[in-house]
Amino acid sequence: MQIKHKRHYTPSIGACLLAPLLLLLAGCHTAPAPPLAQDSADRAVACHAPGSSAFQLGGEQRWPVDQSWAGTPIGGLSSIDYNPADGRYYLVSDDRSVHDSARWYQARIRYDASGLQQVSIIDHQVLRTPEGQAYPSSRSAAADTPVPDPEALRLLPGGRSLVWSSEGDFARGFGPSLQQAGLDGRWQKTWPLPPQLQGPLHPGTGRGPRNNMTLEGIAISDDQRSLWLSMEGALRQDGPLPRRGQVGGPLRITQYDLASQQPVRQIAYIPDALPQDNLLLPLFALNGVSEILADGPDHLLVLERAYVLGSGFSVRLYRINTQQASDTLAIDALQDAAYTPARKELLLDFAQLGLRTVDNLEGMTWGPRLASGERVLLLVSDNNFNPAQVTQFLALVETPPCAPAAGSAGQSHRN
Repeated sequence: MQIKHKRHYTPSIGACLLAPLLLLLAGCHTAPAPPLAQDSADRAVACHAPGSSAFQLGGEQRWPVDQSWAGTPIGGLSSIDYNPADGRYYLVSDDRSVHDSARWYQARIRYDASGLQQVSIIDHQVLRTPEGQAYPSSRSAAADTPVPDPEALRLLPGGRSLVWSSEGDFARGFGPSLQQAGLDGRWQKTWPLPPQLQGPLHPGTGRGPRNNMTLEGIAISDDQRSLWLSMEGALRQDGPLPRRGQVGGPLRITQYDLASQQPVRQIAYIPDALPQDNLLLPLFALNGVSEILADGPDHLLVLERAYVLGSGFSVRLYRINTQQASDTLAIDALQDAAYTPARKELLLDFAQLGLRTVDNLEGMTWGPRLASGERVLLLVSDNNFNPAQVTQFLALVETPPCAPAAGSAGQSHRN
């Protein structure tokens, strides 16, 4: 998702007044921070008890807003996916063809038990329209061509093609979409969306997705039979967005059959209430799901990212069981419907990691395990091309759940 009030395409008086305040609040970083090296003995934890953090910080890299590749600033990184076949990471940018054509990057990432050693861009690929052209910006796009807002990207099984989602071009009448492309960026097909997710707005009903709160996350199941597609926020007919002290209406996470590329099931997920806001500043606040990731049979990791003007970003990581929630695919409106939402298990509050700041984290993937066997979760942030932000790469090391005490009932949550 783009934090639109903070983009700097054409500076306005309001933007010029707001920029110094945001710089003061978030801090302006002019050089990448060195990798965080920690002694593995200091970091290691045998296990984590229920309710405690399931991940520990393994390392961090921070890029300033002027970090560039091929003469174009690197920014808007909204997803990350790992390809074990070639050891490369794929990161899509939500640039909307402003600084350059809509594109994704390929990167190398190196880490070990001592920290996150290196993140380097090695290539990029332009996304193509069905006609084979690079996507134009809104200033030059024809009336029948949407300007995409890429937010999620995953490689499909086999590694010869990928899917990417766009939040849509609501200002010009185009709703969200799910596209399939080859590794050369060329369009292959458009996947169908459930009727409720199509937009930008159903005329005369006031129903449909909210602008900039649509297709934000994609996950491929471990058995490679399903694709999960998550909304960032609730549909208009499903409930309100989160407020201070009040959780948001349910957002929808849709399951696709990978063989047929058709939606077959859907579950509801309730986002958290807004964090406490700073009442000394005008309120600008939001919270929603910025990414999902498969985590074993019938489970997803869900990344919730919030922003409050004056307080900055806050991020939490949850785990859900997709089979213990109702199927909502056939329900047009959830606000007054009977359904069972996914149950959330908190794995990590990023405020507990001890970072200088937590930025606008939007991408998440599993990387190769450490030599000692621990799983590593990699995340990247979307800097909104804003000098008050950074592109933040994090490596998190998973700690296993503690075994139940002798004689106690129950089992580990890692099914």
